[in-house]
Amino acid sequence: MASQKEIAISLLATGTIALDAAAAVTLYTVPTGKTCILDKLMIVASADMGATTLTVGRSTALTDFLPTQTMTACNGAGSVARLAPVPNATTVEHFEYAAGVIIQANVTAGNGDATNTFYLYGTLDDA
Repeated sequence: MASQKEIAISLLATGTIALDAAAAVTLYTVPTGKTCILDKLMIVASADMGATTLTVGRSTALTDFLPTQTMTACNGAGSVARLAPVPNATTVEHFEYAAGVIIQANVTAGNGDATNTFYLYGTLDDA
């Protein structure tokens, strides 16, 4: 019988993300010997996120996990943005990221604050 192991969605990274200016922000680098599948990104606002827009994905694509997300619903400190691909009648495509791949958020229009907290979730497996 083949061996089975549990692979669970877990917190991959946490840190601070500035939403006050357009910039690419590194969120996570897949560790050596591992592969990664992202699940969601949560951002806790330190102030009104305004009309901030961002995308998320590998540093060479920047949109392969999440296309443009607009943060206008998060209008005060403590608001939480839960960003994840939304399944519908059409299958949502995810990617398995190889070791060394850098995952970035690309703030395309910065209107928020500089001290927001992010939490990136996903699964890690042996390569």
